[in-house]
This record gives sequence, structure tokens and C-alpha cells, in this order.
Amino acid sequence: MTDHLERLQEFGLGELAEKMGIDITEVSATLTAGRMPVSGNRQPYGLLHGGASVVFAESLGSIAASVHAGPGRMPVGIEINATHHRSATAGFVTGSARAISLGKTLASYEIVILDDEGGRVCTARLTCLLRDAP
Repeated sequence: MTDHLERLQEFGLGELAEKMGIDITEVSATLTAGRMPVSGNRQPYGLLHGGASVVFAESLGSIAASVHAGPGRMPVGIEINATHHRSATAGFVTGSARAISLGKTLASYEIVILDDEGGRVCTARLTCLLRDAP
């Protein structure tokens, strides 16, 4: 895990994830976890924006898929869906991407996002195509 976290610190998460305040706490091909502040990621009614949940979910799943793909390969998200169960208005949300299927060319993850009280905010599923890096 440390090697992957060090690599993330060296290369970063990407502009969008960094703007959203996403922090990665655990990294492996089978489980990647992190947290994101609600503040700064709300829609006009004060609720966590559903799009922010999707960006958080795709970030976690893509990092896990990148570890699974290995050196010289990269994941490309080809499908994501999300169900928003409840709102969050403050604090942080935490997320965990757990592998559903890890193949040679495809990797799929279920991502669960929880609020500070442990209530499920969002469930997403991400499928990534694994290809050679340019």
C-alpha cells in the first residue's frame, strides 16, 4: 500500500479530485478508500452534489483499477452508475471501492459512500477498460 500511496503523492490525483479535496487513505487493487469534504462540493440547496459523489466514486475505483492494471497500463472508465440514497450537508463523506471482478482487460468495482454517521449516501458501480498507457 505504501508504494501506491507514495506514487499518488508524487503524481497527484488529478486536477478535479484535488479541487474537490479528495484524500486517499488506503490503496490496493481490491480495496481503495478515501474521504472528501462536503463543504465546497454542495449544490445550491446545501446538499452534497450528486456529481461530486460520482467524481469521488470514479476517483476511488480508477485508482484501484490502476493498481490492478500494473506498470505500463492504465484504466479508462467505460461505465459508471450511481444511486443516491440520502443527502449529506456537512462534515466529510468516506468511500471505499471494492473489487467485483478483476480481469486482464476489465476491472469492475462497487463504491460505497457514507456520511459521518455511517449512513449510506451513494452506491456506485464502475467498470474500467485496462489498456496500455500511451
